[in-house]
Amino acid sequence: MKNRPIAQMAVPAGVVGIVLLLVVPLPSQMLDVLLAVNITVSLVILLTSMYVKRPLDFSIFPSLILVFTLFRLGLNVASTRLVLRDGYAGAVIDAFGHFVVGGSLVIGLVIFLILVVIQFVVITNGAGRVAEVGARFTLDAMPGKQMAIDADLNSGLIDEDTARRRRADVAAEADFYGAMDGGSKFVKGDAMAGIIITVINLVGGFVIGMLQMGLTAQESLERFSLMTIGDGLVTQIPALLLSVSTGIVVTRATAEGDMGSAAANQLLQSKQALFIAGGGAIALALLPGMPKLPFLLVGCGLLLLAQRVRASQAKEEAAAQVAAITSPTASGGTPADTPEQLIEQMRVHTLEVLLAPDLVDLVGQGPEADLLARVRGLRRKIALELGIVVPPVRTRDSVDLPRSTYVVRIAGVEVGRGEAPGGRVLALGDDLGSLPGTLVTEPVFGLPGKWVPAELRHAAELTGATVVDRVSVLITHLGSLITQNAGRLLGREDVRVLTEALKRVNPSVVEELVPSLLTLGEVQRVLQGLLAEEVPVRDLARIYEALSLRARTSTDPEGLVEAARAALGPALAQPYVQGGALRVVTLEPMLEHQLLEQLRPGDGGSHLLVDPGVLDSVLGQLRQVVAAAESDGRPVVLACAPAIRPALRRLVALGLPRLPVLAYGEVTGTGVTVETAGVVNGGHAIAA
Repeated sequence: MKNRPIAQMAVPAGVVGIVLLLVVPLPSQMLDVLLAVNITVSLVILLTSMYVKRPLDFSIFPSLILVFTLFRLGLNVASTRLVLRDGYAGAVIDAFGHFVVGGSLVIGLVIFLILVVIQFVVITNGAGRVAEVGARFTLDAMPGKQMAIDADLNSGLIDEDTARRRRADVAAEADFYGAMDGGSKFVKGDAMAGIIITVINLVGGFVIGMLQMGLTAQESLERFSLMTIGDGLVTQIPALLLSVSTGIVVTRATAEGDMGSAAANQLLQSKQALFIAGGGAIALALLPGMPKLPFLLVGCGLLLLAQRVRASQAKEEAAAQVAAITSPTASGGTPADTPEQLIEQMRVHTLEVLLAPDLVDLVGQGPEADLLARVRGLRRKIALELGIVVPPVRTRDSVDLPRSTYVVRIAGVEVGRGEAPGGRVLALGDDLGSLPGTLVTEPVFGLPGKWVPAELRHAAELTGATVVDRVSVLITHLGSLITQNAGRLLGREDVRVLTEALKRVNPSVVEELVPSLLTLGEVQRVLQGLLAEEVPVRDLARIYEALSLRARTSTDPEGLVEAARAALGPALAQPYVQGGALRVVTLEPMLEHQLLEQLRPGDGGSHLLVDPGVLDSVLGQLRQVVAAAESDGRPVVLACAPAIRPALRRLVALGLPRLPVLAYGEVTGTGVTVETAGVVNGGHAIAA
């Protein structure tokens, strides 16, 4: 802060001093100092233009061009005054006139003319053209850039402060290239002024030496011409540096980073180019008459550089692979908080499998690491069995889970979890005492088991145990959970897709039902009711036909579900038929009659107003009968009157969620032998 007033006063004072140079004579010692300042500051400007990362970072450059052009012209006037008056303009100009050009007027003139040609014809013209085109293109692109900023602001990608800053950058960029277009004209005019001033000094010095000082023509040339050439060289070299700076700044529009870093990165990006160039240099050394040492040194240097570039690129590729594996997004960390990524994180996925970090190896290659492939097969299997398309299963890791644990979520809610320890297999059986490990319960069928080391797989099989790998355990559990929650997985969009698929093959059924009788939402409720009891909806045409008939008299969801079940008929009991027989548990007629009397309608369907004591007794008896009937491994179903079936199913689900409850018509229409597995009454259970 203390230097700020000094900086504010330095530039105006310097401009005033430059004006004074035009009218006030300077001693030669002061001129030497100013010439040294001119050369040094021009070099600083050149280096600064190389290190800026973008042109706008050097936005003061057009003004510097004007100031330093005026400064050089003032120095030209001051040096011309000293040369023509005293024949001596300080040590700097004298050194350039004698030492740099070797005291030769011809050499000095040639070097001066070469510098002028380089600056005026090559650099100044090229930089001026680039600045002109850049200014024109920048102005043409301004409306599109402003619209892009407004679009990003409206979509929420940037905030108001960022939008304001970007608009200011766009306006500053247009002003900068416009100023550079004008600034390049200053440089061009400076080059022309330098030529004219040098010619005037040569002629004027020659005339003054001969007419005023009485010198001969040779003496006049030796005294004044070398000083004039030295003066021209001293001023043209800073002008050349400033012209190069102008060209660098206006051609840096698409570069990122400083010029040195960008040049190194881009020139060394192709090892093939370096190898070919090095080989070409070595080949030139083999040509007759060519000096071998320079070309061999350059060629070998390029080959060595190419080898280092290849090693560096290989190291960068390896580092990139490691970074990709350990990146926050890949490892379950937090990615960049862009709106799209936040929306993706907020979205509740229909079906998810979360894995503990040590279970990530399940997502790989091999028979025991093919989780994703097995999930695809599971989706196809369930689609063929239930008639619905299971949504994609999102699999990701979670550091919040205990070791070896996986969790299944539906709509963001956990519906099941299990364990799958690495390097182990699950042995299922009754005789597992000889195997190491802690007894566990298999999550689907409730069988006893042990996780044993994979190398003991054969030993476990010899004990009569069934051995299951980790992926099979997880997939079996996932399939069971999907089947149990199929109704929750069926969305409105899924119903629309199924309906449109049916319409292509059976249009009359769909057109009669949707939307004239039922909406898609009502159809969805019916299908969800069927899937809740694990009833397949593959025969969608038959279901829609039954709904069309029922919906003409009532759109009660429970009645629609029962109508659909009646239409499916034998298909409901078929999964529980074994050996041509269907084993059923029934209710004692008196108990069934009591339940019919206690049936009441409700908003969520019919309900049984059963005394809690009676309900506990019935469920306890039912549990005993079912356990006894399933002791031989064969399934059983509960059969009852159609009127109480939905309400009874809801009560039975409290104690026996996996027990199917069928109506008498769904049992007797199967065409198979019906075996009674037991009878339940209010007082005691009768087992068959």
